[in-house]
Amino acid sequence: MKGVFVAALGLLVPTNALLRFGCAKSSIQRLDPLVNPGQSPSPHLHQIIGGNSFNISMDPATHDLVKQSTCTSCQFTEDLVDTDHSFHSSNYWTAVLYFKAKNGTFKRVPQRAQQGIESTQGGMMVYYMSDALFDQAQKSKVTAFKPGFRMLVGNVNYNNREEARNFRQLTYICMQNEGTREPETINFPDKPCPAGIMANHRFPTCWDGVNVDSPNHQDHVAYPESGTFESGGPCPKTHPVRLPQILLETVWDTKAFNNKADWPSDGSQPFVWSSGDSTGYSSHADYLFGWKDDSLQKHLDGHTYVSAPTLKTQSIAQQNKCTVKDMVGEDYDSWLKALPGNVMVR
Repeated sequence: MKGVFVAALGLLVPTNALLRFGCAKSSIQRLDPLVNPGQSPSPHLHQIIGGNSFNISMDPATHDLVKQSTCTSCQFTEDLVDTDHSFHSSNYWTAVLYFKAKNGTFKRVPQRAQQGIESTQGGMMVYYMSDALFDQAQKSKVTAFKPGFRMLVGNVNYNNREEARNFRQLTYICMQNEGTREPETINFPDKPCPAGIMANHRFPTCWDGVNVDSPNHQDHVAYPESGTFESGGPCPKTHPVRLPQILLETVWDTKAFNNKADWPSDGSQPFVWSSGDSTGYSSHADYLFGWKDDSLQKHLDGHTYVSAPTLKTQSIAQQNKCTVKDMVGEDYDSWLKALPGNVMVR
């Protein structure tokens, strides 16, 4: 996975190679407007970045999506749409990582900002790319997402390697230092990771060209017919439109939990997703598109990456101020006797 290694290590990629930006954490709570719209609380806990329009229900037809958003926790302010003086912004979210102690209690693992955005409160690094990761020119044509576009990658119910193969490149990196980007595994690391565990979520990159969503939030998109986006694999005829590759990197700061004396006595690894998965195979992420007008398409067409002169930026202090109000009101951060929502570990 040479291409993945080169580009995921954004600090070593030439500044014209891809669009890469940091997003501060905007909220941690048990809501999922994509999979469980209108349900509060949702079955398991999520960490959320992006616009403060994130809500219990985000049905585009009801305009719940736009009526309250005034900011984004991401670096680029164009990742925020103004529609008749109402705003909505892209949102990205994943499950939350917990440490399970020998006595059966749970502690949330904090998110850690990567080098270059150290002052950002947790959050993620987000990538949009139009070509193979190892191709610094990034000259291929991709079609930016359309208004209302949303998708889900991964499956919360998966718990074995064969199931996980249905989704390409949902991986983990056991970071030895800030620059570690290999090897990648599809299950949780089985040893302490000195610089934390990086979770990577790469979304499908082929679209049917018609639907901005589907009942399971997955059927309107697909992976390349062969290979991966990075290897230049062609899109299937059913999904002929090539989309940008979205990659989310979240670094979970596991340093406080690296004493193996605190790990299970049977030698198994101690981390579990807030969904109850202790294998890592259920890794999943959600995306709601919200870029302003055609700003993303213009940027992708311009091939001016990372430095992004066509895009307006905001300071990290401004990003950190953009938060989503707590709509659930539960303790997710203390030592807990059970995962939030009493989710069972499996």
